[in-house]
Parts: sequence; C-alpha cells; structure tokens
Amino acid sequence: MEPQRRLMWFRRLALGGALLAAAVVVLGAWVRLTDAGLGCPDWPGCYGHIYPPQHNFSKALHEMIHRYFASTLGLIVVCLLISAVRNRRDPGQPLAIVVFLFVLVCVQGALGALTVTLLLKPLIVTAHLLGGLTTLGTLWWLSFTPEQRGLSAREMSLRKFAVGALAALCVQIFLGGWTSTNYAAVACPDLPTCQQAWWPPMDFRDAFVLWRGLDIDYTGGVLSNPARIAIHVTHRLGALLAGSVLFAVGALTIVRAGSRRLGVIGALLIAGVLLQIGIGVAMVHFALPLPLATLHNAGAALLVICTVTLLRVLWPGRAIGMVPLHHGHSTR
Repeated sequence: MEPQRRLMWFRRLALGGALLAAAVVVLGAWVRLTDAGLGCPDWPGCYGHIYPPQHNFSKALHEMIHRYFASTLGLIVVCLLISAVRNRRDPGQPLAIVVFLFVLVCVQGALGALTVTLLLKPLIVTAHLLGGLTTLGTLWWLSFTPEQRGLSAREMSLRKFAVGALAALCVQIFLGGWTSTNYAAVACPDLPTCQQAWWPPMDFRDAFVLWRGLDIDYTGGVLSNPARIAIHVTHRLGALLAGSVLFAVGALTIVRAGSRRLGVIGALLIAGVLLQIGIGVAMVHFALPLPLATLHNAGAALLVICTVTLLRVLWPGRAIGMVPLHHGHSTR
C-alpha cells in the first residue's frame, strides 16, 4: 500500500477514535450525573463479572457501558500506535504524538480505576475528565488534514491568540469538572444572582482544597454550602472570561482569515461558545435536568474540537517539522 493511502486510513481510524472519545466523554458525564460512578465498586469488572449484576443493575449498567466504550477506544489507540510504528518511515506519518496518545490513554485507564477505588475523589474525577477531552483533542488533531496553502502573516499572528483560547478553555473545563464532582451545580438555583444575592456568603478557602485524604466517600459531596457556592460562582465568572476570550478569538479569526475554511472555523468557535452559554443558562433555569447537564459536557467537547481545529490549521505540517507528501500534498 502506498504511503499516502496508509496515512489516509490512519487518519480515518483516528477520526473514528475521536468520535468514540466524544461519546466516552458524554457517557462519563452521564455516569457521574446519575450517581453511578460507584455502580461497580471494583475494576475493571463489576462485582467480579464483565457484565452488570442483577442487583444494582441500573447504575452498574451505566458504568459498564462507559467502560465498554472506553475499552474499545483504548483498542483503537493501540491500533494507531502499531500502525505508526510500522509505518514510521513513511513521509508524513506522525509517531511521537501517537506515543503520547498511548501513554495518555494508559493514564486514563489508571484514573478510571482510581475513580472507583478512591470513592469519587474530586481531583481524580476532574483529572479523568481533562484526560478524556485531551484524548479527544489529540485524536482529532491526528485525523485532521491541514490546508494545502501557506499562511499569510495576518493568519500566522492568530497563533498566540489560539493558544491563549485553548488555555482559557482548559481552565474553564477544570472549573466545570470541579463544580460537578463537588456537587456544586445546584448551589446557585437562580440567575444572574446566586441565592438571591450578587455576592452571597462564600468559603473560597475550603472550596478549592484539592486533596482531603483517603477513605472519604464523595458521593453527594462533602463540602459546606458556602464552599459549594464559592465553586459555583467561580465557575460562572470563569465562563464569562473564557467565553469572552473564545468569542474574541473566533471573531478575530473571521476578520483575518485568508480562506473560507479558516473563516468557517472562527464562526463555528463563536457558535460553540454561544451554544455552551445557552445550555448553562438553561440548566439553571430548568433546575439542572439530566439531559441538559449531560449536553453541557458535549458542548465542552465541541469547543475542544473547534479550538483544536483552529490550532491545526494555524500549524500545518511543515510548521511542526513534517516532510511534505508526494504530489504537493501537505503532511499529517
């Protein structure tokens, strides 16, 4: 098989992995929001079996479906690694980033086990969420074909803004995970105020203690109400800041785009921000219904995809040390 064709199939497999990673992220949110994180108290099985037991069936089923999807994703990453190693001499075949992806998925598996054995410790669960979205972003990067043309100076100037947008998004995702894992989403049932006040009593010192020791069951949360309010308010303020940054970068991309493709990416980034903010507002207004809360995680995944796409276009193959393919095609 020609190198170009092998690379094409590699990208298709990475795309399939990215779509599966997005499903795993959403399923992970569903498991967490239905309090099914401890539906199977052991790992990797469930009460010693590879299928949900009859007792506690509903929650165990949620958890095991998530594990089945995650295991399939791990298998895809292994296949990508094998392909990358076998074809490492092909022009344009990425290897280092695939090795990183494999290590990341192994870490994700360990975090999944620790999520159960450490009784839903917020730091572990939040790290698991960040790892899942990083896996999604990496697979999407590998699947994406960069533009064939060179970038203008105006377009290249967007790079630092795109990196800043990704950093802001990562911080906000951490805050979202911290809010969810500490059961702080219900701490402010009103909007734009919280507890009918613009600045209610809050305990920031206790709100962001990352490690509280072992043998603490975090099901339902352990924080006081002022601490949960502090987390929720911080998440709201972070959403305003991160949303403004992402919106501004999307608008700037549209203005400086030298191609229709780049302009569309900027527009999609803006649309993703507005959608995510709309979902957040609706969650509060409708008292956190499960479908909307799960959709909020899907919105975060969409923003990751949009931001990574922007970065991928702004860093075409040659800019990251790639060798161009034959017939003038760009690389990985």
